[in-house]
Amino acid sequence: MPNTLADWLTYLESLHPKTIALGLERVAQVKQRLNLQPDFPVIVVGGTNGKGSVCAMLESILHAAGYKVGCYTSPHLLDYNERVRIAKQPVSDAELCASFVQIEQVRCDIPLTYFEFGTLAAMQCFIAHRVDVAILEVGLGGRLDAVNVFDADCAVVASVDIDHVDYLGDTREKIAFEKAGIFRRGRVAICADSDVPQAIRTQTQQVGAELWCIGSEFGFARHEGQWDYRSKIGSRSAMPYPALRGAFQLNNASAALAALDALKGKLPVNMGVVRRGLVEVELAGRFQFVPGKPQLILDVAHNPHAARSLAQNLANLPPAKTFAVFAMLKDKDMDGVVRALDAQIDVWLVAGIDAPRGATVAELAQVLHNAQVQGEVKPCASIADALHEASNRAGENDRITAFGSFYTVAEVMRARGMRGG
Repeated sequence: MPNTLADWLTYLESLHPKTIALGLERVAQVKQRLNLQPDFPVIVVGGTNGKGSVCAMLESILHAAGYKVGCYTSPHLLDYNERVRIAKQPVSDAELCASFVQIEQVRCDIPLTYFEFGTLAAMQCFIAHRVDVAILEVGLGGRLDAVNVFDADCAVVASVDIDHVDYLGDTREKIAFEKAGIFRRGRVAICADSDVPQAIRTQTQQVGAELWCIGSEFGFARHEGQWDYRSKIGSRSAMPYPALRGAFQLNNASAALAALDALKGKLPVNMGVVRRGLVEVELAGRFQFVPGKPQLILDVAHNPHAARSLAQNLANLPPAKTFAVFAMLKDKDMDGVVRALDAQIDVWLVAGIDAPRGATVAELAQVLHNAQVQGEVKPCASIADALHEASNRAGENDRITAFGSFYTVAEVMRARGMRGG
């Protein structure tokens, strides 16, 4: 068997012929063999965009309340351990390796994907540490995603938009059907998308879950420098804005608070704790400002919905010449992302991603050419070279924004010597 975490991850990547293989039968069998039966509340968070932010806010608030919180998210930026956190600290290499060994010993001939292996290992760590609550972020979709082998005491869908069409379908309704697969009978299901797809409502009724929608069962109101939250359970007034920047973070914060309302019998939190959790929340790569001049903004935006959010966030900043460090995966809607951000970018510094699904610099340059973007386009040899070019050309009052993929942000962070989330 592999010895180091790096060896294990290389081994896991080779185990299954497909990187993504949706379906619960295999992972459910191994879960049963491991006897993974959490006796603590489980919150499952899905959505096209925003799910990482909802998880981070829940983790921050519940940690501030003194609970031992297990949080499983994906993908990671720099280190795999970022995916599995207990009490806001990444689990050690040794613990992850020990979990992988146990899974390998019981799975026998059952093929598991990298993500399925990781999901089981995360829950194994949470159970071993006797956490008070586990927050699980859906990897892809929901209905057939590995985290869905664990029943959610409360399920959240942060948003529904077009992405992963090869796996989830090419309409919002088809995608919503997949995301609603995390709902459970008799439990609260939260939808933070203001345009609730009919499939969400239909699936909630068929499953027998209790649907809470933003704008009806819960919602928020902005005020100068603060905001108010209300739900069918109660209200919280004069709260600080979350430390996470961006136009949609109050939707995400409201979804997190709605989940806490739904579970208040098991996980009570007071106002002081909520305020502290919102102020202290951190999430790398989501409209993240890096100190220094010129201003550097990191955003993993990799689909049109996220790109529109990034464009709106950039438009809300003081005017400045904007240099883009841009690289994407070729199975994403590259044209949709480019068109969403065209009006906000003055110079596109384009690079390829050195990964099986990565778009080449030539492919991205062609997309930009076809979209007839307004800004200058310059191909670069690598993401690090694109950042170097941007840093050399940008004045101290200009800005650099790196976006398009987790790979893009991770490479920029490495080039800057930054740590992961």
